Amino acid sequence: MNKCKKCLLLEAGEKVKHAELTAYLETIKDSLTDEATSNNRLDICKTCDGLISGMCLNCGCYVEIRARLKDAGCPKEEW
Repeated sequence: MNKCKKCLLLEAGEKVKHAELTAYLETIKDSLTDEATSNNRLDICKTCDGLISGMCLNCGCYVEIRARLKDAGCPKEEW
């Protein structure tokens, strides 16, 4: 497994966890933002010192979920 600290789960080789998160997101489709917004948020997360293997050290969330939620915000107010 890749030990990249600035990666999202799929990039870090966490295919099972990523699949579980994707399945969860399918169950809450009405609460999700558009893909462009989500991708922009994830790009910001990838530059943050608080990102380690897909998790935010500032709040403990998986950023791939938080970035997809319409009403979510960044704990550091970066997005």
